[in-house]
Amino acid sequence: MKRLGHLAIIAHDMGLIFEFLALITLVPFIVLIIFHEWEMIIPMGAVPFIFIISGLVISRVPKKSYTPSLSVALVAVALTWLAIAAVGAVPFVLALNLSWTDSIFEAMSGWTGTGYTMMTSLDTMPRTLIFWRSFMQWVGGIGVIAFGIAMLSRSGLTQIQLYRSEGRSEELMPSVVSTGRRMWAIYLFLTVVFTGMVLFSGVPLWDAMNLVMVSLATGGFAPHDAGMFYYNNPVLEALLIPVMLAGALPFKLYFLIYRGKFRMFFKDPVVRLILALALIGSLIVSFNLFLFNSLPIPEAVRVGTFCTISGFTCTGLQNSTLQWIALPLIVITLLMMIGGAAGSTAGGIKANRVILGYEGLVWWFKRLFVRGNVIVPFRHEGRNIPTRISEVELSKNMLIIILYVLTIFVATILALHLAPTSFGVHQVVFELVSAASNVGLGLGYITPASPITVKWLFIFVMWIGRLEIIPVFILVMGIVRGFEAR
Repeated sequence: MKRLGHLAIIAHDMGLIFEFLALITLVPFIVLIIFHEWEMIIPMGAVPFIFIISGLVISRVPKKSYTPSLSVALVAVALTWLAIAAVGAVPFVLALNLSWTDSIFEAMSGWTGTGYTMMTSLDTMPRTLIFWRSFMQWVGGIGVIAFGIAMLSRSGLTQIQLYRSEGRSEELMPSVVSTGRRMWAIYLFLTVVFTGMVLFSGVPLWDAMNLVMVSLATGGFAPHDAGMFYYNNPVLEALLIPVMLAGALPFKLYFLIYRGKFRMFFKDPVVRLILALALIGSLIVSFNLFLFNSLPIPEAVRVGTFCTISGFTCTGLQNSTLQWIALPLIVITLLMMIGGAAGSTAGGIKANRVILGYEGLVWWFKRLFVRGNVIVPFRHEGRNIPTRISEVELSKNMLIIILYVLTIFVATILALHLAPTSFGVHQVVFELVSAASNVGLGLGYITPASPITVKWLFIFVMWIGRLEIIPVFILVMGIVRGFEAR
């Protein structure tokens, strides 16, 4: 099929998702009405208007009855995320006269759950825009496509292709549509429960709601210019830690808890790995801050634990400027690269891939120490996997990891050439890993004063990282060579 035929299928499905986004992006109008911010009607109304008009137009692009390859689904997802970043930027342009570059940066950071910001006046900004930033992260955390297929009844692309192209592989229910709906029900329930819990810290309901939305989405947008420094509240920080961890755990576990299978939660190897790394990482960072940064033990534990878990879960809230020695920053960098679980709101390589890579390494070494005619089975999640399938899956797993590292390497070279800086290489790598894993922890390298070229580099790194690299590669290759294998 020619490129135009594939583009017609892509346009059709993007249009359907845009129509659903037009509906959900009406939610900020509740805040607009509550706070009587009538001047925000046009800036906020432009978002659902653009989504519904573009959705109605492109969803009606004529297309042939055809079952496309997975590459077409990957391209549809990549283009959808680019488009929603552009549309999400409109309120910032219209309401704040922000440049398109800074607005798209803010929107991409919002939808991808990264947490880097170009805003310098949050304390005087309309509350509707504050909520819009949090809402983008909340919706983007669970996945724009997951939202779309939750109500999707027909599509040129198969729903499972769209679902998995967004970096999601778990199935809670027999159909992907049921999965999407159940995920959103769980997500909404957790948001309400955690908001009630965070209120015990003494912060107002408005702050609690916004902080929980961005923490559960592992996003990181704070509702004040000073971020977590605004509150200076150890109880609040302690209560946000389980919220961040909850966002980094696979959502299928919450469905199992709903079904009464509580024991499955702590038996899951991904949960064990995430909790173990969070504990060990926090201890190492806290110890180094006490030993080498001369922080008192209570302060070292408070700052080290919160920033480590915030980075590991890909949340990005920080109660420190992170002006530390290199070692604790390197530890957090490695944890940010790993990230949360597949099927969570977190970014990074994913803890599941780390487990699979370790099991593959052990399997490979075992095969070196047996005779050629002895078959060593590959065991994963308690099951023996056929050798042919194992080798394919392990290769795909390592490909993602290698491409992730390669992306960071290339982005670092580009950043150092685009804007020579006094920051050390490890600090530049820290911020790029933070962008690629959709974290948002920052040392001050990327700011509103950064060169426009560096801002666009970070925009693309956030986009690539959110989609786990492959969809963007397929998009570039498809434009050049077409979307079908030759």
